[in-house]
Amino acid sequence: VHIASAGVERLMFPALIEGDAVVTNSRGIFDEPIAEYVLGLVLAFAKDLHTTVRLQGERRWRHRETEGITGARALVAGTGPIGRAIGRRLSAAGLAVSGLGRTARVADPDLGTVHPMERRDAALAVADYVVLAAPLTPQTRGMIDAAALDRMRPSARLINVGRGALVAEADLVKALRDGRIAGAALDVFEDEPLPQSSPLWAMPNVIVSPHMSGDVVGWRDELVRLFADNLGRHVAGRPLRNVVDKRLGYVGSSTGS
Repeated sequence: VHIASAGVERLMFPALIEGDAVVTNSRGIFDEPIAEYVLGLVLAFAKDLHTTVRLQGERRWRHRETEGITGARALVAGTGPIGRAIGRRLSAAGLAVSGLGRTARVADPDLGTVHPMERRDAALAVADYVVLAAPLTPQTRGMIDAAALDRMRPSARLINVGRGALVAEADLVKALRDGRIAGAALDVFEDEPLPQSSPLWAMPNVIVSPHMSGDVVGWRDELVRLFADNLGRHVAGRPLRNVVDKRLGYVGSSTGS
């Protein structure tokens, strides 16, 4: 069974998890496009581009100062290929990057210091940008809730390119309204398409995009090539690429290629 995305949570059900069927995903297709998108969002926030566009529409000339990103601290939740690509891209742009994952690590080549989930609150407290790129599992569902948002800096921005359910959306709306964080850029949501009734649409400190962060020109062709390669491997009895650990819910280090 192959899924044309990196996330597999929609596919998993008990009989599949317990059975012999092999599940593969499309890991590797979206890494760099999503990393580029995240860097674009960081720059959009730092340079206040949404205000610039609004003022242009109002034909108003209003000079103002913006923020630099060199030395800003980014916490990337998720240490898989997408999180690592984000870490590399942000580091290259001058941000100080750290990670949040299942296992603590130091001197990680892509993420520097990786904090374990038990140290989530301490890691959140010093981040200027919190980027969510983790798979959706029972352990990560709702990982950004009211308690987590309370730990974030009032000047911090949240960027979610992982899965909508990583964030308790109602808690986020309240935190944004109360000024507990400075803004959010959301490419994924608890319900998709995002309902027109959602207050997120009209919030001036929120960037909403329709689950498109990884979709660059030619991405469908890349998906076809990956599937065709795996089909050929299956027919020839060779090891498959991107075999999902069905209990973990993602491609583990021992099952990927």
